[in-house]
Amino acid sequence: MGKIIAFANQKGGVGKTTSAVNVAASLGILGYRTLLVDLDPQGNATSGVGIAKKGLKYTIKDVLAGKIGAAEAIQQTTFDKLWVVPCNITLAGAEFDLFQEEEAPQNIMKDAFASVKDMFDYIIIDCPPSLGMLTVNALTASDGVVVPMQCEFYALEGLSQLMITIKKIKTHYNNALNVTGILITMYTNRLLLTQQVKSELKRHYEGKLFSTEISRGVKLSEAPGFGKPVYYHDKTSKGAKEYMTVANELAQRI
Repeated sequence: MGKIIAFANQKGGVGKTTSAVNVAASLGILGYRTLLVDLDPQGNATSGVGIAKKGLKYTIKDVLAGKIGAAEAIQQTTFDKLWVVPCNITLAGAEFDLFQEEEAPQNIMKDAFASVKDMFDYIIIDCPPSLGMLTVNALTASDGVVVPMQCEFYALEGLSQLMITIKKIKTHYNNALNVTGILITMYTNRLLLTQQVKSELKRHYEGKLFSTEISRGVKLSEAPGFGKPVYYHDKTSKGAKEYMTVANELAQRI
């Protein structure tokens, strides 16, 4: 049965979607059947794998609303062993809809994807940049969490809040949930602040840090504009190699 991994951080602009897309694509290249679930109403993970957000027949919103089964919403991408459950801005109203559920609203996603877990080796969920009901659903459904974050002071504060939320989810809804890893993104080694924040992370979360940081790079920034993970945009780029290393390490961890 496949492992479900949420990529979560309530702080926006930390490379969360970039990491979810590129780790999912890298797992596919490594031979793992991988499903990318776009749970962010912005729909950037959907367009990041070459799927147009307009004119979608089904989206993750239809799955969460119980209109269709998860299998019906899955689309195959043009990339090796990579499928996607797409999303668009219509998901923005789903937070309110989930709150209206009278019985166990946190379990809706878990129940919906139970039927497709054995179809994949990994299911990667790109969560929205918030700690609302969509993220709670993703964490309740997941076996692990990857936290992408920048080396900034505010990112450390946000990480503390996220860890508290994960602990609450683990206690009340999903005792199998664990932090699979913390992934440093947009890394610039020469900055003093970067070194200070990295040092703090090592002090508090040493066993959780991925051994590879994701550097800033032109090819990595360009790739979404072409609707491609960075490996398919330029497999010789630093970003492609770093995400492949992270995917390998992720596969060893969970």
